[in-house]
Amino acid sequence: MTGHDRDTERTFAALPPAHGRGFAQTWWGQAWLRALEDAALDSGQVKTGRRIARAGAVGAVSVRPGRITAVVQDHDRTTHRADVLLAELSAEQWDRLLDMAVERAGHVAALLDREMPPHLVEDAASEGIELLPGLGDLEPECDCGAWDHCGHTAALCYQVARLLDQDPFVLLLMRGRGELALIEDLQDRSAAPVEEAPEPEGVDAAEAYAAGDILPPLPETAEVPEKPGSPPSLDTETPPGPGVDPVAVRHLAARTAVEAHRLLAHALRRPSERPATVVGLTAAQDAVRLAVDAPDPTLTERLADGSGRDPQSLADATRAWRLGGAEALSVLEEEWTPSGDTLARARAALDSAWDEDERPSLRAEGNRWTAVGTPAQVRLGRDGRWWPYRQERERWILAGPAALDPATALSSAELSSAEPQR
Repeated sequence: MTGHDRDTERTFAALPPAHGRGFAQTWWGQAWLRALEDAALDSGQVKTGRRIARAGAVGAVSVRPGRITAVVQDHDRTTHRADVLLAELSAEQWDRLLDMAVERAGHVAALLDREMPPHLVEDAASEGIELLPGLGDLEPECDCGAWDHCGHTAALCYQVARLLDQDPFVLLLMRGRGELALIEDLQDRSAAPVEEAPEPEGVDAAEAYAAGDILPPLPETAEVPEKPGSPPSLDTETPPGPGVDPVAVRHLAARTAVEAHRLLAHALRRPSERPATVVGLTAAQDAVRLAVDAPDPTLTERLADGSGRDPQSLADATRAWRLGGAEALSVLEEEWTPSGDTLARARAALDSAWDEDERPSLRAEGNRWTAVGTPAQVRLGRDGRWWPYRQERERWILAGPAALDPATALSSAELSSAEPQR
């Protein structure tokens, strides 16, 4: 017997009882069961079949083109041979179906992953080729003498739904083609010879280079827009899909436009004018970036939860981001201890920032210097800049942008602390 002969019949061992689970988990398995349940004239026989299949009383299942067969044990322990017939596709229908499959690589890849791609079924249906059975397509035959679906043929259909979940090639075999033959045919069609493309027209590279001095100059660099553009409107008549939050999507699109504007401005500056590029934001940092100007409290709460912050700490973090981006956020949330040259430069900056009689009393802790007896503090960033902080209700919050010397930063913090807080 050749491989293709064996490929036209497959036998599956009896499956264990299906206690506490559904018979079909995939959409194509559920479509198979709908064809049974919608066509059976006696719903009681369908329920009996479901009970028999759930008890594991369906024996080994044989699958051949146009037919499935199994021995089913009744509740009184008598056995019956049950068959269910399904019409095969014609050779012309198979040709059209396989041609459509190779046109879309995703169809073939899904089948090889033991999935039935919905678009393949839809494309086939548009050509008049029904892969999945419809109303009345599952024709029963049983030696119990029933002329419609009995409990035995219904049990066989329920058991086959479990097989279809695991391998949609079972359905294709019922429709007339085995897996090996199908794969070979798909490979043959995919490897069809392609007409050789004509030689592209063009200009020799050496000639083009030699003529470079006669070419017109490059256009002027485009100006950076004054502000980010507005994302497309989401106000359509189509309702959002499950799990899609329109407010979150709209805000994400707006923040993406802001980031694109920043990247464009960065790219068009001269190299000497470009600030240090922020690389590799963490998820917690990116949540703060997205929370800036968030239009909805629910969205802000989600970002706070997702980044491991409470609403107040997220508000402090977004304030820092507005004043200095990722570097300001790092200074807010990270405490580190300067050492070596960094510490020496920091001490020199603090010593030279004030005259001897004006120097405040500072208490050092890591990279933070607090003016004793005041709610003002300066923090040293890893880039050497100084950040002003003020104390509010036992929290330290960023009071303004960074400065190059600690005196300016501390003055900003003191002025901010003296202002009435809202």
